[in-house]
Amino acid sequence: MNNPAVNSDIATAMLLIERLGVNVADLHDATAIQRVVPTFGEYVPVVFNAMPDTATRDTYMSYWKKLWPDKRLDEPSVTDFKALIESTRQQRRITRSDRGGRYTVEHFYHALRCLYRFAVDDRYIAKSNDPTARLDRPRALPSNRRALPNELLAQINGVAPHGGTDPHLDALLLRLHVETACRVGGALALRIHDLDPAQSLILLREKGQTERWQPVTPTLMAALQDHHTVRIQNIDPDRCKTRNGRPFKPDFAQGLLRYRNGMPISKRRYDVLWERIGREVPAVATHGITTHWLRHTTLRWVERNFGHSVAKAYAGHALQNTHGATTIYTRAGIEEVAAALAAMTGEPHPLATGPGLLWHQADQIPFDPMRTSA
Repeated sequence: MNNPAVNSDIATAMLLIERLGVNVADLHDATAIQRVVPTFGEYVPVVFNAMPDTATRDTYMSYWKKLWPDKRLDEPSVTDFKALIESTRQQRRITRSDRGGRYTVEHFYHALRCLYRFAVDDRYIAKSNDPTARLDRPRALPSNRRALPNELLAQINGVAPHGGTDPHLDALLLRLHVETACRVGGALALRIHDLDPAQSLILLREKGQTERWQPVTPTLMAALQDHHTVRIQNIDPDRCKTRNGRPFKPDFAQGLLRYRNGMPISKRRYDVLWERIGREVPAVATHGITTHWLRHTTLRWVERNFGHSVAKAYAGHALQNTHGATTIYTRAGIEEVAAALAAMTGEPHPLATGPGLLWHQADQIPFDPMRTSA
C-alpha cells in the first residue's frame, strides 16, 4: 500500500496492539464472540451429547459434574481450576492402583481441556482467553502394568472359578480377556449378535470407535452362548430385580455379560473380581493387578512367538505407517491371529488352517477350559 497516511495509521495501530499484549488473531476472536456465554450447567450436557458414547465420555462426565453449575464458562480463573483439581485429588477414592492421585489430576486436566476446546470451537471463549490452556499439563508416569508370569496367571485362573458371589461369571471374564486381549470396554460392549459361532469370532468395539472381529476358541464361544441362554434368553422374569428388590425388564439389546438377575455387568464387576482374587493371591493386591495386565500378558506372548505384525493385529491397534509404507502390505490377517490363538491355547480354531499351527504349544499360557452356567 503506497498511501503514506494509511501506512502511518497501520503502524500506529500495530504499535498499540503490541503494547496491549494482543495480536490480530485475538481481535478477530473477540469480534467473533458475540453470544452469551453459557453456564457449566447449561453447556456440559451439550458437550456430553456431542461426544461419542465411549468410556472416555463417561470418565470426563464424572469430572464435569464437579464444576460450578451456575458459573459461566468465562468466570473461573486458572487458580480456581487448580484449587478444584487439588481438592478433587485429596478427596479421591483410594484404589489398589492409586499413585498419589496422579490419575485423578490427569483425567481432570484432560476433561477440562476437552470441554474448553468445544467452547472455543463454538466461539463462546476466545482461544487466547482459555484458562485451561494455562494449566500445567500433568507429566504422565510410566505404567506399572506388565505381562504376568505363567505361574501367577495360573494362580489367578485357579482362584476365579471358586468363591465369590458369581464365580462362573468371573471365570468367563478372565477367559475372555486372556484369549482376546480385549479391553474392559470391549467386553462390556459385547452383544449376542456380535458372536459368529460358525467361524468362532466375536466383534469387539473398543476405544476410538474401532471395531474388529477377534478369533476365540470354540470352548469360549460355547461358554458365551451358554451364558446368553441361561442369563438372558431363559431367565425367569421373577428374578429380574435389582439389589433393592425393584423389578426391571431386561433389555436384550444391552450387554451380553450379565449377572444372575439378568442385569448387564458394569466396570464395578471387575473391581469386585480383582479385590476377591487379591485376598487369595497376595501378589495381585500388592502390585494392583487389573484386567489390563492380562492384555499385556497375551500380547507379549503373541509378539514373542509370532512377531510384531501378528501382535499388532491381535491387539486391534490401528494401522499406521510407523515403520514405513511396507507395513500396509505386511499386516497380519485374521487367519494369523487365529493361528496364534490356537498355539496359545492348544485348541484348534476353524480359521487357523495353515501348516505348523501348534509349533509353540510348549510355551502356551496355562489355563483350564472354563464354561459358564447359571
